[in-house]
Amino acid sequence: MVLQLPTPTQSVTQTLPQGTKISFLLPNLDGGGAERVFVHLAEGFVEKGYVVDLVLANAEGPYLAKLPKTINVVDLQSRSPACIYKTLALKNYLQQEHPAALLTSLDILNSAAWAKRLAQVSTRVIMVVQTNLTQQFRDRHSPLVHWLRAQVVRQFYPWSQEMVAASKGVAEDVAQMSGIAMDDIDVIYNPVVKPELHQRVNEPIDHPWFAPDQPPVILGVGRLVKQKDFATLVKAFAQVRAQRPCRLMILGKEDPREPDIKPELDRLANEFGIAGDISFPGFVENPYAYMARAHVFALSSIYEGFGNVVAEAIATGTAVVSTDCESGPAEILGHGRYGKLAPVGDAAALATAIAETLDNPPDAEVLKARATAFTVETIVNQYLTVIQRAMASPRLAAA
Repeated sequence: MVLQLPTPTQSVTQTLPQGTKISFLLPNLDGGGAERVFVHLAEGFVEKGYVVDLVLANAEGPYLAKLPKTINVVDLQSRSPACIYKTLALKNYLQQEHPAALLTSLDILNSAAWAKRLAQVSTRVIMVVQTNLTQQFRDRHSPLVHWLRAQVVRQFYPWSQEMVAASKGVAEDVAQMSGIAMDDIDVIYNPVVKPELHQRVNEPIDHPWFAPDQPPVILGVGRLVKQKDFATLVKAFAQVRAQRPCRLMILGKEDPREPDIKPELDRLANEFGIAGDISFPGFVENPYAYMARAHVFALSSIYEGFGNVVAEAIATGTAVVSTDCESGPAEILGHGRYGKLAPVGDAAALATAIAETLDNPPDAEVLKARATAFTVETIVNQYLTVIQRAMASPRLAAA
């Protein structure tokens, strides 16, 4: 089901007492979208007066140093095989702490549900699926491993008391893979718009391309990996650049866990003769300032779970063009109402969408209004509704 999105000024009736412990489970705090979402949720629950434990299989990753001291970090210190050690350590944690709810993500084996069963506690396990699993398995694994992982999902995901998906497309994919009915899956978008975003858009950028007299900048943001398909964006940019002065900037760095695509992007830039108009600054601490100053934000992904950067870009008031990929960007953009969509892998269509958007950008205030659906306050309220329903339901409470 898709939860009704309240406005930021609305709040749910808070029947879960303040001081209740809510826990979040992740493998670590690497710099991915799922990790950022859970950090934002944890911060939001703390602000509402709840006690929050962030339980990590291994307490490592770049987000760790940025956590507020109000969030308790629990390091399970998992060893190899990590799934076994994580599950047993989590069982001990649940027996000691008895959190009311445990939200888990990036947890294919559903270790949270295993640990709950071993611990024999009443903690409600809420599985949060952040990506299109079919696309991810196909992208990263052989057909056999893809099939095996899908069987694991079908077997163990239904053990959770509640299932949350980051977009309707993700929910449909999870339903098909797990056998869970769509009516039993809540669609809750990601909490990516924080008050600090609106403050940070005005921070200065030390880059000559954003001077007032410079050509328009098309911006892409994301890890330099196959999923993001920046090769198609470079090809599309080459077509736009052939028609008018403009530049392309892609923020993000290589992922050591995946093949390096940067040499291929450099090769394409040289082949099209546009290397002087493309910049790869790498990771930047404040991408919002870049988003706010870009003329068009372009997402070229093969697939997404939600598309955090799309929601962030419209929150800055910048026009967005995206591939119509599974699963989230089209939902964020109202299936074309708030930004043009192009077929996946179609450089010509993406180029046309970028050029048309440069000529006729949407109203920035309309985009910002749309982004209020993705504020931390709005999304935390929706998760609170799910937790309260799980607490009231006897379903699998002591399973």
